[in-house]
Amino acid sequence: MTAATRRSVMTLFSDPLCPDSHRIRFMLAEKGITPEIEDVVPDKEPEDLLSLNPYGSLPTLVDRDVALYSPGVIIEYLDERFPHPPLMPVDPVSRAKARLVLYRIEQDWYRPLREIEAGGAAAEKARKKLAESLLSAVDLFAEEEYFLSADMTVMDCAVAPLLWRLPHYKINLPPEAEAVHAYCERIFNRESFQRSLSQAERAMRPSRQS
Repeated sequence: MTAATRRSVMTLFSDPLCPDSHRIRFMLAEKGITPEIEDVVPDKEPEDLLSLNPYGSLPTLVDRDVALYSPGVIIEYLDERFPHPPLMPVDPVSRAKARLVLYRIEQDWYRPLREIEAGGAAAEKARKKLAESLLSAVDLFAEEEYFLSADMTVMDCAVAPLLWRLPHYKINLPPEAEAVHAYCERIFNRESFQRSLSQAERAMRPSRQS
């Protein structure tokens, strides 16, 4: 254990524009955890972060002598470390199904989002792909109050930051995506979601449109 890892306060190294960082901030807020948040500009990582995480990736969570730097690992750690309210299912089968949903969210929605963020020739194709994929999932948003669940879960922590960014990346879902718009209205109005937003993220939707 290095001196850099001996922290008395939980610290989240966070990119204020990164959806992966946002999903961790949302989960922390939902659980009522208030860490010290250190905003990090990509390619200008502080030495402290690099001593904790050999990849210098964001988000990175430090809890005393533990440094975690994969969003999936951070999410499961937080849910086990702070079990109330639980955001992962309790039984093994349901947990496995939730992990599969998170995997599909990553592959089907986050992957094209990152291509859009990267810009270049592939961005427009990725924008269309993401819009079509979300439109094809409208029925999933209509099933329950939250995403595929009657209660708030880690799946919402993953989906909400992505949906928040749609107008910023010029993705406007048509009227037939009413269930998605209604979901956005519910989830964006949660106090925890509002507390999870960085100033840079607030500027993505200044009118709070859904």
